[in-house]
Amino acid sequence: MRKTLFRAASLSALLMASATAVYAEVGDTAVAPVQSFYDTLLASMKQGKQLGVKGRYEKLKPVIEQTFDFPGMTRLSVGPAWTSMSDADQKALITALGRYTVASYASNFKSFDGEKFIVDPASSVRGTDRIVTSKLVAGSDTVPFNYRMRQTGTNWKIIDIFLNGYVSQIAKQRSDFSATVQSGGAAGLEKKLNALADGLLKE
Repeated sequence: MRKTLFRAASLSALLMASATAVYAEVGDTAVAPVQSFYDTLLASMKQGKQLGVKGRYEKLKPVIEQTFDFPGMTRLSVGPAWTSMSDADQKALITALGRYTVASYASNFKSFDGEKFIVDPASSVRGTDRIVTSKLVAGSDTVPFNYRMRQTGTNWKIIDIFLNGYVSQIAKQRSDFSATVQSGGAAGLEKKLNALADGLLKE
């Protein structure tokens, strides 16, 4: 149980016969993507040993790519340097961050030990964005995860994750990424993200 909570905390970011997810009400369109993500994450945990890390990666990849706004997350994480990068460099970084994010979930959520993901059925308004609150419950321990959702076209997507309800994954990544971009540019950051993903995908 403690190992599960440690794995969850390490994602800041950066998400089983008796496994259950508490379902949100259908009406809130900003909540539905988070619930769908959790449903798939729980199913992956249920099959964790059979799938292996690469199988979990392939299972999680479609729903994570659908649920997370990786272009927006990458732009915000890189910061001001983003505007001076070429289109090719921007696309490469978006792909690399997406790969690293999926690998992180596949590696850290590898098995089921009675966890529940509980999603508040109603989001709250934050400017033009929405905040979806949720929590990971493992026995008597609880870890809050709040998601900042941003509308992309007709869909709501995750633009930031707040671990323990307030620790911004985007803010942490911007701090981590800035030094790499300054020393190695976009290519250096792409290489770093892919290397981290490669390490996570080793059995």
